[in-house]
Amino acid sequence: MLHLVPFAVPFGGDESLLVWELSSRPTAEALQRSLFTVFSRFGLLYSVRVFPNATVASSGFFAIIKFYSARDAHRAQKACNQKQLFQTSPVKVHLGTRHKAVQHNTLALNRSRCQELANYYFGFHGWSKRIIKLRDLYNLEERENEDIVTPLQKQSLKFCCALEVVFTSHECRSPGVGMAEEPLDKLEEGSLSFLMRRKVTQKLAIQKAMTDAFQKLLIVVLGKTFLIVIEVLQLISISCQLWVTTFKNQTKCLGCLCLICQGTPYMYTKLL
Repeated sequence: MLHLVPFAVPFGGDESLLVWELSSRPTAEALQRSLFTVFSRFGLLYSVRVFPNATVASSGFFAIIKFYSARDAHRAQKACNQKQLFQTSPVKVHLGTRHKAVQHNTLALNRSRCQELANYYFGFHGWSKRIIKLRDLYNLEERENEDIVTPLQKQSLKFCCALEVVFTSHECRSPGVGMAEEPLDKLEEGSLSFLMRRKVTQKLAIQKAMTDAFQKLLIVVLGKTFLIVIEVLQLISISCQLWVTTFKNQTKCLGCLCLICQGTPYMYTKLL
């Protein structure tokens, strides 16, 4: 079965678990740590949130656990429902409710979350970033407007970054662009505060470019053969290039997507 894992905040019911009948004896923080330990065995977690039961209900807690992958959430639900886990009484674990009529806007993961997801599927050394251009727009605007007097309160630091996220072993590159701006109330060029702001703005532009690059990637988790990959892509009309390793360990160019076949990760970028 094919499962898609985008670099986006999970919001669907398929990725969420509702856990209740949690004991009231530990603290919420202790329960959160215990739940994270148990459920992280099934896959990468986006969040674990623990809440007290309503006052009209019995004492205790319930939790909402979000995975990045719906497949991992299903596996966890089947394995943990009606099990004691870390307490003396069994807990109930159900999949979240899917509301088909409600339209959700996809929220992009921030840079650190994108890195966490990439590290989980491809390893810490399985990918890297390459900065193509980091432009200081503040100095550029100064040169262009050197004859125009600009009020200090309207001046700001600006950086634009162009980079690519590279998956070297899979010959995949995903481009990204980001721009960051930091307003300057008082211009003291050369001062320590100015240099620190400049460094922060520069770093933020790089982070935004990385986030943009990751949004063009998609992880496809497959549990069957490579032939199903091609058929599925044709059925859902994904126009892309896909690199698939054949049974003779020869590589053929068939498209562009982020892919995991039989436990082996393959990462490819969607066409712009």
